[in-house]
Amino acid sequence: MSNSIAIRLALVGLIISQSGCAARSQPCICTGAQAAAVVQPAPCPAVEPEYAAEDFGDDDDVRAEETPRYAIPVTAGQPSQGPEDALVTLVVFNDFQCPFCARAQPTVARLLREHPGELRVVFRHFPLPFHPHAMPAAEAAMEAFAQGGHAKFWELHDLVFDNQALLTRDMLDQWAAQVGLDMSRYRAAMDGRTHQAAVEADAALAAQFGANGTPNFFMNGIQITGAQPYEVFEERFVAERAHAQRLVRAGTPRSQVYAEVTRDGLTQPAAPQPSAYAPTPRPQPDPSAVYRVPLDGPLPQRGPDDALVTVVMFSDFQCPFCKRVEPTVTRILDTYGRDVRVVWMNNPLGFHTNAMPAAIAAQEAFEQGGDAMFWALHALLFEHQTELERANIEAYAQQVGMNMTQLRAALDSDEHGALITSQQQLAQGLGASGTPSFFINGRNVRGAVPFEYFQTVIDEELVKARSLVARGTRRARVYEVTIRNGHTSQQMLPGTADAAPAAPGAPTRVEVSVPRNAPSRGSARAPVVIQVFSDFQCPFCARVGPTMDQLLAGYAGRVRLVWRDLPLPFHPNARPAAEAAREVFRQGGHAKFWEYHTLLFENQRNLTRETLERLAAQVGGIDMQEFRQALDSGRHRAAVDADAAVAQAAGINGTPGFVINGEYVSGAQPYEVFEAAVNRALEQRDGGR
Repeated sequence: MSNSIAIRLALVGLIISQSGCAARSQPCICTGAQAAAVVQPAPCPAVEPEYAAEDFGDDDDVRAEETPRYAIPVTAGQPSQGPEDALVTLVVFNDFQCPFCARAQPTVARLLREHPGELRVVFRHFPLPFHPHAMPAAEAAMEAFAQGGHAKFWELHDLVFDNQALLTRDMLDQWAAQVGLDMSRYRAAMDGRTHQAAVEADAALAAQFGANGTPNFFMNGIQITGAQPYEVFEERFVAERAHAQRLVRAGTPRSQVYAEVTRDGLTQPAAPQPSAYAPTPRPQPDPSAVYRVPLDGPLPQRGPDDALVTVVMFSDFQCPFCKRVEPTVTRILDTYGRDVRVVWMNNPLGFHTNAMPAAIAAQEAFEQGGDAMFWALHALLFEHQTELERANIEAYAQQVGMNMTQLRAALDSDEHGALITSQQQLAQGLGASGTPSFFINGRNVRGAVPFEYFQTVIDEELVKARSLVARGTRRARVYEVTIRNGHTSQQMLPGTADAAPAAPGAPTRVEVSVPRNAPSRGSARAPVVIQVFSDFQCPFCARVGPTMDQLLAGYAGRVRLVWRDLPLPFHPNARPAAEAAREVFRQGGHAKFWEYHTLLFENQRNLTRETLERLAAQVGGIDMQEFRQALDSGRHRAAVDADAAVAQAAGINGTPGFVINGEYVSGAQPYEVFEAAVNRALEQRDGGR
């Protein structure tokens, strides 16, 4: 067996052995489950596992010492950015077709920008077998490196990632010409597979060091897995820079720092513990499971009734990811013609305050004017997604020719609420609590994934459907036959046995009294109180919001959610946002606070003073002069500090942190973790009666 073939077989075996990733419980990383069915970027209610809690209480030196360090070789043969004598070297294993690698690019660019002269980024290739364009892209990039050195490599690198959805050999050729490569040499290299061996050597190195997916990073030999938030990289950088500075002060030349810190590093995966930033695998949704998604009654639809493949789309008019995927849905219909139909179902999420009225209006449009009127209003609602107040919804409805008297009656009476609620319950029962979520002839695909992801599943289902037709099934009955014995609840695959999480110990108890005048949701008499210590700039706090909505809905009258501020010091806009939210609460009470809270998280990446003021005005009913005075004078600074002091006294050093009737839960955990804690609290209360 040739070395090349052996490497490929090893990689395929390595990848298929992984349990893969899913938005609920893995970081943003491409792994092998995508070869069977595509696993997608996180939809609206992404929930992260135990590592998804930002923490400022760790000791960097201790943590660096306890974390496995790997001796990843770095030579002149790899493209790099930053000086060779940088104190910190970040080796990245990337795949040009991996969406998570593309997502990580701004983070790496920011690190270089924030730490000029102190960071070197070294690129290594890891094209995954189920990304057909990744290997050609890697070879093209290495030819750019051969012809023009580091500058040409990174120029082509940026073009490929910026236009990842267009990645084909033809486009690679165009981009190569665009960056000024000698096209005769380029074509000869591509056709002759000049750089195949170098790329495969990188991939073999990734396998050797246990980098089982992309992107994978090694910062001075410390592994960071997946497209993690910037803060994860920054925290590690600060620790590694401090370590490097101590070495330099002790006499190590800067140019030898990387060699010194990795001198005794591991040359194979540490056993049995994973990387400090790698998650423990949990049970994952079965990508091949077929679910029974009945099409009861007339539903908005694009495509013919006898399509071979039915795509049921659960969506929310206020969800930005639902809007993002709309052009992809149109492309699916254009590509497959009469072989595919798309059926709309509603799943307005609780924290999107205008999503339900928009869904009711769209359903009324369908009742009044069928598919044509529904899809016309649907397009306007997504086009004006940030302007879905009642008056605007009515204006859009008028544009498509709706009977306004009937529309207003439907909105006032919640006429279609029961239907929409039943669709929400169907989605949740099938494990599709986030948006957008799709069922392709019963197979679930989650999130605003690229066209190619849908294409993989649709093509597989077309083969099955045509086989049914060949055996005598009418086209119009293919969907019914396909899902007839489908599952009616979410199907999960177990995590790997050797990486299964340890049995949990007794729940951690903390004593945190409930403040009398804090923003809250739910009944004031609820027997279970969840205090959430949160930070408006923390991405994990944003991601756990839908889980809290689900808890409040599932335990209506029995659970109350109380907001507590814990702005972390490395989030510069978190404290002003907390003070702004408290001023909105002072002026507008609970309802206005939660409305503003939602807007802050939706605009989390741009929480400037201007944004805080604009969002407060958008909420309505806020005296903006008083609002500005409150921010300028620090009116609520002491209250925010008091919450933070309570958290730290209780040992809550990261966000989000939850106190559920005295039981502490750390991080953006899956729904089931919170559900179990709430049930324990209810049992304790009932047992104490």
